[in-house]
Amino acid sequence: MATIAKHTATSIRPKPSVFLIDKYHCTSEWSKLQTKYKTYQFTGNRQQFLQSCQSGTCDGVAALYRTNSTLETRPFNKELIHALPPTLGGKQISNVPNVVTDATADVAMFLMLGALRQATITLASTRKEWKGDTPLGRDHGGKMLGILGVDAIAHRARAFGLKIIYHNRSKLPRDKAGRDTCTFSISTALIYQPQRKTRHTISKAELEKMKDDVVIVNTARGSLPDEAALAEALQTGKVTSVGLDVFVNEPIIHPGLLHNNRVMILHHWDDHT
Repeated sequence: MATIAKHTATSIRPKPSVFLIDKYHCTSEWSKLQTKYKTYQFTGNRQQFLQSCQSGTCDGVAALYRTNSTLETRPFNKELIHALPPTLGGKQISNVPNVVTDATADVAMFLMLGALRQATITLASTRKEWKGDTPLGRDHGGKMLGILGVDAIAHRARAFGLKIIYHNRSKLPRDKAGRDTCTFSISTALIYQPQRKTRHTISKAELEKMKDDVVIVNTARGSLPDEAALAEALQTGKVTSVGLDVFVNEPIIHPGLLHNNRVMILHHWDDHT
């Protein structure tokens, strides 16, 4: 069920309205806005948001803010933009592309280490019978890390003793990128922004070219790897373990990944700081 919470500032003169999509993280800042503006908070799904716009609930809104979550509105495409209240027409648009860069890089390292050590099996076993049948993990030291979209992860990876090969839209300074090269990676982190042409960048063909026992980590967008091909590669042993924070049909997770204990799964957790 969609909910729209309304808060009106105590003032003689009417104030502009501010519309928030999803839950707010900055509690103190949002409270300050409520003293100056009429504020609305929407939680629900895309269809319910469109209905709210079309019914006039959002009329008079002068500013709209959506958090990093896309579950409520899905993409801001032509359909959604045309449904927004006319009072938003001609307004400026901004985004914060680097606000979670460091947090995402941290989670990528967390998932990589967890996937190498097969932490999902260890965590489950510890709660049942101490070590149980926990398999041996793999050390990260000296491994080759292949990074698609190098961003903030390279210097973190080097601090862990990893060798780096990367693919990026532009070449990085040598001191930031590392000096090592290798044909294929042992552990691959996917952390660049997707476009249509990057869908299934890691598919069955790419997986077959990698070394056996490769570890795959994705903290970018769920569309980058082919999830069905990834699940199949886990079954055949081509991929030894996986760490995932994002999925193509969130919150639905491919069953071949969800039910495989060699997959370390987070629920789009990278920006929860």
